[in-house]
Amino acid sequence: MSSLPSARLPASWAPTSGLLDGRVVVVTGVTGGLGGATAMAAVRAGATVVITGRKVRALEKRYDELVALGGAEPVIHPLDLESATPNDYTALAEGIEKEFGRLDGIVHAAAHFNELTPLAMHKPDDWLRAMQVNVSAPFALTQACMPLMGKAADSAVVFVLDDPDLLSRAHWGGYGVSKAALERLATVLHAENGRGPLRVHALLPAPMRTALRRAAYYGENTLERPLPVATAEAIIYLLSDAGSAARGSVLDLRPAP
Repeated sequence: MSSLPSARLPASWAPTSGLLDGRVVVVTGVTGGLGGATAMAAVRAGATVVITGRKVRALEKRYDELVALGGAEPVIHPLDLESATPNDYTALAEGIEKEFGRLDGIVHAAAHFNELTPLAMHKPDDWLRAMQVNVSAPFALTQACMPLMGKAADSAVVFVLDDPDLLSRAHWGGYGVSKAALERLATVLHAENGRGPLRVHALLPAPMRTALRRAAYYGENTLERPLPVATAEAIIYLLSDAGSAARGSVLDLRPAP
């Protein structure tokens, strides 16, 4: 059970052009399914997007796709969440402040998942990698950017969770534990910033067609799942002024029971 209250996306809400005009947003994991879809949705909504990832060529390919949308030019900032140091996160925040003078949002879309495995056989280095990418990196990046985001009239950080009912079962290992820890990180951060300019959000996607889903549910025909477009649009809701209604909650996109 989540320690944050649950919220739902308003049925009448839809992203519009210009919704994020003038805003600067960092998106991690943009070479993946959800991160890429989020970056594209943010550009369509008018934001300047700082795209991060560890593979430069993949980042450049995503950059070209974003430029083709015709919005604000994105910015590439290579960042390996597995090995980045506090100085690397500080350098990112300082670079954004120098170039744009503002930061209005962070979307933590990057995630590490290797395979389903019992804890008795879980490789320690893979456990540590999951904790680093899924928990420690979001903490460090958010902390480094908080002074700049605190200067904005309204800013938002979005943590992407996974279904807690599923992740409590056998074999989910470091990924399952790290996502539970990420939810608690969001809870604590909201408790400390509940009334300030920085809004804290968590997002619980419905099943979607991503590489992570294929790896975790190898018996499933992932092609039958929808692309992460709707989830990305829900993230735009959280980044926009309208998202203030879901402050400090888990935006649950799963089908209602």
